[in-house]
Amino acid sequence: MEHNIAITLITFGGLLFLGLLTDVLGRRTKLPRVTLLLIFGFLIGPSCLDILPALGEKRFPAIADIALVMVGFLLGEKFTLSSLREYGRYVLWISVSVVIATSIIVFFGLILFGVRTDIALLLAGIACATAPAATVDVVREVGANGPFSKMLLGVVAVDDAWGMIVFSFLLAIVQTLNGNGGNMATLLFGVWEIGMSILVGIALGIPLAYLTGRIKDGEPTLVEALGAVFLCGGIAIWLEVSFILAAMVMGIVVANLARHHKRPFHAIEGIEWPVMILFFVLAGAMLHAKSLLQVGVIGTLYIIFRTGGRLIGGWIGGKISHTVPLYRKWIGTALMPQAGIALGLGLVAEQKLPGVGKTVLHIVIGATVWFEITGPIMTKIALNRVGETDTSK
Repeated sequence: MEHNIAITLITFGGLLFLGLLTDVLGRRTKLPRVTLLLIFGFLIGPSCLDILPALGEKRFPAIADIALVMVGFLLGEKFTLSSLREYGRYVLWISVSVVIATSIIVFFGLILFGVRTDIALLLAGIACATAPAATVDVVREVGANGPFSKMLLGVVAVDDAWGMIVFSFLLAIVQTLNGNGGNMATLLFGVWEIGMSILVGIALGIPLAYLTGRIKDGEPTLVEALGAVFLCGGIAIWLEVSFILAAMVMGIVVANLARHHKRPFHAIEGIEWPVMILFFVLAGAMLHAKSLLQVGVIGTLYIIFRTGGRLIGGWIGGKISHTVPLYRKWIGTALMPQAGIALGLGLVAEQKLPGVGKTVLHIVIGATVWFEITGPIMTKIALNRVGETDTSK
């Protein structure tokens, strides 16, 4: 037992120092530190050098949940009434447009190349998911704080909610087509998850908003914020609903109701990066080269059509909401990252449809490797092209 604890501490300590190295390399190579951390994790993981202790894999689910619930809470800060008045129209139209365009283009693109209807439908639903953690970190790394980055974070925060509804609807259609009993309960799966996530966030956000500003700033505020974030994540996971969405709603409530609403967000920001380092390195270690090599023709088509759907959907949403031409040109590029949520939907497909779902999951795993590595790079390029990259970063 003591030996395992020693190895765990040594491993995590070494990985944190590795995070410092990625900042230096990021400035010299212009690669996002998220991509660098994923690559480092892959190199030390079982698919390459295999020098990462097995304990890392055991600890990864807990670390991933902690990291993502923090990301959700921090995203909630972006949804103040003032920011919604300024950017709400853009966020709504772009998020809806990207989800619809991505699902339609992936579905009909795959059908055009002879892919089975049930596989095409499931992949069309999964394609809508993004990776909020990677996007948030790239925005923070480059020091982006302009209209485009605020709009981007808003879209990332809400499009997964739309995506869950679309996926649930398409999953029910596939179950009906395959004779597996698709019914109204399946259709309501996404609505239930989103509704309960919102209720959890509101129920915890209101008392947290009341406490914020009444507790002394500094360590007490950090304890208060961490307690609320962990409690929110734990309750949401226990209820089997989206803990990211629940944490985001809690953040929205605090940002709009608290007297000193910035305190808990600053407290979480102060400790978030060490957790994110562990999250991204261990996520990289979980990547398998074999998955990418086995992605096959369908997986390659999925990657191409999902990419096209993000680009076209972002442009259409920007056009409808009357964003400036430069923003509508690059918003789709910034929305390329895809990770854990897509894998989660793939697992749901496998559980509900053991036959076709297994094929879909294999495709999604391979495509996720691609989007996890290249997505943050595309986000950074987009931020640079719209002029929101701090050149000192």
